[in-house]
Amino acid sequence: MLYWTLIFLVIALVAGLFGFGGIASASAGIAKVLFTIFLVLFVISLIFGLVRGV
Repeated sequence: MLYWTLIFLVIALVAGLFGFGGIASASAGIAKVLFTIFLVLFVISLIFGLVRGV
């Protein structure tokens, strides 16, 4: 999932560089959502790993 976040971030940067504002903002929004989902899943798996390990 982090891979896809980075892909959309690169798309947003390239689109912004060439002046495609709509595509850049949409790609940046998708990247933010994917990164948030990644962080939530990471924290959940970290908590379950700590609880299970104890």
